[in-house]
Amino acid sequence: MAQTGEFARRFALHEKELKEDYFTLYREEAAYEQLLSYMKDFYEKRSGELKCLDRKREQNPLWFRDGNMLGMTMYPQLFAGGLQGLTDRLDYLSEQKITYLHLMPLLKMPHPYNDGGYAVEDFRTVDPKIGTNGQLEELTKRLRKRGISLCLDLVMNHTADTHEWAMRAKAGEQAYMDRYQCYETWDIPAEFEKTMPQVFPTTAPGNFTWCEQMQRHVLTTFYPYQWDLNYRNPVVFNEMAANILFLANLGVEVLRIDAVPYIWKELGTNCRNLPQVHTIVRMVRMILEVVCPAVILKGEVVMAPKELPAYFGTPDKPECHMLYGVSSMVNLWAALAARDARLLKHQMDVIHSLPDNCYFVNYLRCHDDIGWGLDEEQERALGIDPLTHKEYLYHFFEGVFPGSFARGELYNYDPVSKDARSCGTTASLCGVEKGGFEGDRTQVEWGIRRVLLMHAACMSLEGFVMLSSGDEIGQVNDYGYKENPDLAADSRYLHRSPFHWENAALRTREGTVQYGVWEGLKRLETLRRQNPCFAKEADVTTWDTGRMPVFAIRRTAGEEELVCLANFSEEGQTACLPELYAEYEDVFTGESVCLQQVRLDPYQYRWCVKK
Repeated sequence: MAQTGEFARRFALHEKELKEDYFTLYREEAAYEQLLSYMKDFYEKRSGELKCLDRKREQNPLWFRDGNMLGMTMYPQLFAGGLQGLTDRLDYLSEQKITYLHLMPLLKMPHPYNDGGYAVEDFRTVDPKIGTNGQLEELTKRLRKRGISLCLDLVMNHTADTHEWAMRAKAGEQAYMDRYQCYETWDIPAEFEKTMPQVFPTTAPGNFTWCEQMQRHVLTTFYPYQWDLNYRNPVVFNEMAANILFLANLGVEVLRIDAVPYIWKELGTNCRNLPQVHTIVRMVRMILEVVCPAVILKGEVVMAPKELPAYFGTPDKPECHMLYGVSSMVNLWAALAARDARLLKHQMDVIHSLPDNCYFVNYLRCHDDIGWGLDEEQERALGIDPLTHKEYLYHFFEGVFPGSFARGELYNYDPVSKDARSCGTTASLCGVEKGGFEGDRTQVEWGIRRVLLMHAACMSLEGFVMLSSGDEIGQVNDYGYKENPDLAADSRYLHRSPFHWENAALRTREGTVQYGVWEGLKRLETLRRQNPCFAKEADVTTWDTGRMPVFAIRRTAGEEELVCLANFSEEGQTACLPELYAEYEDVFTGESVCLQQVRLDPYQYRWCVKK
């Protein structure tokens, strides 16, 4: 009875709004009743252990903003051969005090072409090459005991063209054709193409793919083998909601909504960021808060900062709990290549101006490329030509620009628009690989400096940090993907490489790259956990330093104050923060510093506490 009472109590808080939102999109009573039936069924099936977690999280709904949060993202198969191997290696994660683990897509997928797992054949089954549902459930239990929350991707926009729904659509079943956007003639697709830009202009000649077996044009926003779902059909929403709850009941605590801005399509628009998208995300949020409030949503919104607040919703009607800090990543790398932190400062000022309910997961690298989506208006205001700057950045990190320390590769280069993205591991982009290849220990040491500088700057930002597996030991690019014909055309596999456990073993041996990076990160992470200025209540602002390469963040919590400085240049800099006239101490060196005129060595970072 108590459990039923919990469901009723939570449902009562959302019943009116959920029904109103549902009927805004779908005016079908039977479909709504089916959704409610799914919700009740998955609540009843939810384990007692997970229901206890639900109650705990209801008492601390901002748990993910705690100052001790430290994330990591990885492919379980690359890290340890699959889910069982990962479960056996959890001591390694605990050694780093990881509290949040994001596993790259592991649900059943077609082989070999699956967009890194983002083409899903079955939303309720782990891919046999990676593990089993039982292993996933056991993994989540083990992680919870260690205080680690598991995040999985939720691919809402599309399925693989080998998903059961797509196969039945191909077989001519109209009910399954209706789950996608399929058209017999080119008339409607032609109208879409007038206003709907392509995500990857170099991968296909448009947003639609002809299916010979079905004799239909199918909407495929990303790749021809990924069929876009039709969220105008309530069956699609209901079934995807049920899939979400199924994963939640396996113990998944965070769901990253992939490509969320694209999930609703409307003729005459660019089919991005439409109001119906927010209605759908809001309904998913309410469904989770009723059935499993321990579970939160992380959105992947690769859009301009002005588009971001909408995906958090409002305090009264929240949507995503947090978003990826994509613009932070891009501007950090741009600052390193250009020795100029002004765009980074401006971008952080924009982020800090967002409402208090906006919260970000910051990272340097992830499974994907670095897309150079900088603020072009601000670039022009600073006298920077956006196209020339972009070309400089991707050539710099490709390693072909004179004097570059980086080694990387281009992704999706478009010779017409001159657009391109960059791939590579943090260590390779920072110069560790180049120095190692040339047998130059001095270059390697400078590379380690850059790696730690970038992480220190990332950790100083508002939000929590997510490491990319391998970065903690300075893992460099792996060019072996070029030998695999199924992967050779996708340079993202340069940094999607097997984890080198033999190198990880060197993290305790002084003088190795692994030791230098591991110990440097460990110190940063420890100080971040200990300092109250990294608590969720802290105020965060950027400060002008009077030096283009020097970035400054000031964090305050009550009477406590911390100023984080980062010099993105290979030359020493004297930063000036004249309004901060108190006496400070650098927590790394222990020396007293005056921020009105403070010296930073090449690539030095300082975290200065007010005495």
